Amino acid sequence: MLLDNKTSGHVGIELKKHTFSGSRLSVLSSLFTLYGFASLKHELKQLESARIIFSEWDSLNLQNLVGSDSDVRLLNQLQQKRIASEFSQWLANKAEVKASVRPQPGQNIIHLGVPEQTGSPEQSFAISGSATLSPTGLGDVRSDSLHMNMGLSNPESTRQLLTWFDNVWADAQSLRDIKNDLIARLDTIAADQPASFIYFLTLFHLFKDFLEDIDEDNIIRSKTGFKDTLVWNKLYKFQKDGVLGAIDKLEKHNGCIIADSVGLGKTFEALAVIKYYELRNDRVLVLCPKKLRDNWTMYTVNDKRNLLAADRFNYDVLNHTDLTRPKGYSGEINLETLSWANYDLVVIDESHNFRNTPSKAEGKSRYERLMNDIIRSGVKTKVLMLSATPVNNRMNDLKNQVAFITEGRDDAFADQGIKNIESTLRLAQKQFNQWVSEPVEKRTTAALLDIMSFDYFKLLDIVTIARSRKHIEKYYGTEDIGRFPTRLPPKNIYADIDASGEFPPLKDVNKTIRRLSLAGYSPLKFVREAKKAEYARRYDKAVGAGKGVFKQVDREESLIHLMRVNLLKRMESSIHSFTLTATKLAQQVDRLLAKIDAHESEELTELNIEDIHDFELESTELESYMVGNKTKVLLQDMDLIRFRQELEADRVFLTHIAETAQSVSASRDAKLELLKQAIAQKVRNPLNPDNNKVIVFTAFADTAQYLYAHLAQWAHSELGIHSALVTGGGTNKTTMTGLGSDLNNILTAFSPISKERSKVDPTATTELDLLIATDCISEGQNLQDCDTLINYDIHWNPVRIIQRFGRIDRLGSKNTQIQLINFWPNMELDEYINLEARVSGRMVLLDISATGEENLIDTGTGDESAKDMNDLEYRRRQLQQLKDAVVDLEDMSGGVSITDLTLNDFRMDLSGYMNDKARLTTLEQAPLGLYAAVSIDQDLAADGIKPGVIFCLKNIRSGKEAVQVDDNYPLAPYFLIYVTADAEGSTVVELNFTQSKKILDLIKREAFKHKTPDQPAITEVNRMTRHGRDMSHFQHLLAVAVDSIAGKSEEKGIESLFAKGGTVLTATSSQGIEDFMVVSYLILTAPNEADESKGNRAQGERDV
Repeated sequence: MLLDNKTSGHVGIELKKHTFSGSRLSVLSSLFTLYGFASLKHELKQLESARIIFSEWDSLNLQNLVGSDSDVRLLNQLQQKRIASEFSQWLANKAEVKASVRPQPGQNIIHLGVPEQTGSPEQSFAISGSATLSPTGLGDVRSDSLHMNMGLSNPESTRQLLTWFDNVWADAQSLRDIKNDLIARLDTIAADQPASFIYFLTLFHLFKDFLEDIDEDNIIRSKTGFKDTLVWNKLYKFQKDGVLGAIDKLEKHNGCIIADSVGLGKTFEALAVIKYYELRNDRVLVLCPKKLRDNWTMYTVNDKRNLLAADRFNYDVLNHTDLTRPKGYSGEINLETLSWANYDLVVIDESHNFRNTPSKAEGKSRYERLMNDIIRSGVKTKVLMLSATPVNNRMNDLKNQVAFITEGRDDAFADQGIKNIESTLRLAQKQFNQWVSEPVEKRTTAALLDIMSFDYFKLLDIVTIARSRKHIEKYYGTEDIGRFPTRLPPKNIYADIDASGEFPPLKDVNKTIRRLSLAGYSPLKFVREAKKAEYARRYDKAVGAGKGVFKQVDREESLIHLMRVNLLKRMESSIHSFTLTATKLAQQVDRLLAKIDAHESEELTELNIEDIHDFELESTELESYMVGNKTKVLLQDMDLIRFRQELEADRVFLTHIAETAQSVSASRDAKLELLKQAIAQKVRNPLNPDNNKVIVFTAFADTAQYLYAHLAQWAHSELGIHSALVTGGGTNKTTMTGLGSDLNNILTAFSPISKERSKVDPTATTELDLLIATDCISEGQNLQDCDTLINYDIHWNPVRIIQRFGRIDRLGSKNTQIQLINFWPNMELDEYINLEARVSGRMVLLDISATGEENLIDTGTGDESAKDMNDLEYRRRQLQQLKDAVVDLEDMSGGVSITDLTLNDFRMDLSGYMNDKARLTTLEQAPLGLYAAVSIDQDLAADGIKPGVIFCLKNIRSGKEAVQVDDNYPLAPYFLIYVTADAEGSTVVELNFTQSKKILDLIKREAFKHKTPDQPAITEVNRMTRHGRDMSHFQHLLAVAVDSIAGKSEEKGIESLFAKGGTVLTATSSQGIEDFMVVSYLILTAPNEADESKGNRAQGERDV
């Protein structure tokens, strides 16, 4: 009879009609799979014995034994572990197994008969043809290929077949025994897996296309001797991973942004990358903010303080601002004759300062100079950027940094699946804005990740390496890196201005500040109507390729905002600092009035904000306000009467404020007194044994000088400690004799351990204990010998506060705990915020990074008040957060960290694991469908992790039939989904595939905890499933997971109905469970209660 598994008979059904009990089975087949066994399990167990010959054994891998895509329905029943162990037991008891030495394709024979001695050949039955012992061969699953088998029951034919089989079986030359080998393979499939193996197996599938990318030796062609350099050997493991990742990106994409958070040592990572390229004889340029210049030049000089002198670095260093200077010198470099185009690698420190703003009317902006003269011209230039905050409030900030890498080409990453960088970023910005407009409580990172399209992550993933501190602690373990110190909750000190109470409170001063018109900064306002258009033509500037206009009037308006905020902030900082500015402003106004009266020139130039020298004009947040040209206005074009009135009114106010303020002497300064108390208390009751060190930060050099003047001698005589003053511009001072004013010397005396003073000057023993500083050292310094940091004023950019604390909150600190102390004006937070908001003339504080190209300075309009209220609430939360806890930059309320968005670490993990070739082989051979079980520990439970399953699924349909998700979803055809079910059986998709990063984080966390199988969890799964007999609970979760992908893709389909380019809803978009293979899964079981399941287990074992 003919058996074709379609219309005329099915092999499996036909076989089962015959008696197995007491019979003997002889099989020659290319395949005998788990589900082939499962299909005939009851019959096979009744056999007396079996002989099996595998005709193509050498080409079979574990996956072939489990099953193929066509068996997906069976595989998704999740029973392979149980079946493998039953199959293995059956083989051990009943079967002999051989394999032909040479492959013999095409032969498949199944013979079932009673052994000669006991019965007659009539009872035998044979099948010859295409049938293997697999679901397709037996006809259990539909197959498109042709099947052709003859079922033979006439005695003559079956006897001839059996004789032929006996002869083959007896031929010792052609066959070898493989029973133990097959049992061992099945036992591998049936073994309990540790979470760590499932983690690496999942990564292997997700990233196997990247494997050649991440081979460490590939990156470090060790001929160069890179591995022997001093700098490489100074790095921690996570830093080495960062360096390798960066070199890999530089080689592949010509650029990389290292965005590790504050305190993780980006400078050293960059130095290692620089050394790698220097060893290849490349020429390197470092661009850094002026205040960090000495940090970089230190490593290039032959100086005993250079701890890396042996590596002989020889890169050039320029300040960011040098890019806009046509001539002059920067250090030793003559800017006029420098060959800009000749650098192979440019390293940009604090690269977020490069935003494409039209900041110069003549000459090149720093962005243009870097892009056109350095990167695009001359030799091929690679770009390494260092930035703690590349994604700020504006996703677009990333755009210019990416542009340096791609030389401005939008299709640079088309091969990586990003069709257009500009539109990817634009969409991300749109999604981000949508998220920002959500009410504050809904504005969570998870909510953002859920709406962001995945191509943005992919883009970040291509260009950035970003690790946060939490992430390092979590994944690299602290053995390798020592601990971070414990952060004590911040102390908040609320200070009045004047101890005698004569000086008006801050809110009254604020009213006066708001009354100032500061007319001298905005002469255009006073141009007569008839002349306005002419001046607009002269000064207004098209920006953003003509999309917007940058009005000079707006610029002036924003200078006034800036001045007002500055006055308030100085008042808040110290009465001394405020007095100085008020006095300077009054003098400026006086001079201007005198000039008008004397008619000494025909034209009038706006007052120069820079004459006031008082906030860091270098500070990038303010750059946009320095944009454009100074206004010059002819006196005859002005409404002089109105102009003079305003100036005179200002003069009266300013002189009055200045005089009142001058009367508050240091002895009356209430805030200064509180600072003394805080320092004295710290020195007398150290947090860490014998540690007297304190850093006091202020935003203003004037305040710093004032504090030093009133604290240095006092600290020396009262507390017996030495002090120093460090400000960017003026001279540094110290009470230690012979130390000089060199910044590096002062910082080394303040933090001798972190600065490794013993190597430089073994004899030095005196130390500085009190450091008063401005933000010139808020970045890029490691001062972790110190354990207490005081913010004497709250910088208007909260990021600064975190950066400041990052000086002492660093790896390798010898302190077990560290303290942050913040000084606040003596008022409620809400009141304080309203004060700030009102003074700046609009509801929202200066948007720190509002340097968007479309509208350079955003003068808020009425309809934005709702958004402004939102922003205010946002700022309130940020400041409240600063009061309550010490936060990481990435945890600032409402911010999102780039660390949440890239997948680089996982690739590095995989790379490290695969360095061991044996492990690589195991991964390559592992079949799909393996799983591990782990119990949820307290940490996870505290994070809200509930019992459930994390599935890694693979869509096995391609082309039109594949599940349609976003074009740029970077992990397709793989999907990670975390599903939970509660006791009532209602299921929830806790994390869907758009949150792959979070899911991988979770698996990784378990992997590092469970390097061996978690016995209690395995016992629990066995209890739930009656030792694998009843997997219905997990099958149900799998169905929910598959629906969630299909559901997500349906949404995409609906969205695309309204998009250009038509719809992706196809007939097959109702994805079924048969479209997905389970690659691997991790079962999370309930926290392990005291072992109540012992009784059940004994019961379970009896069932078996």
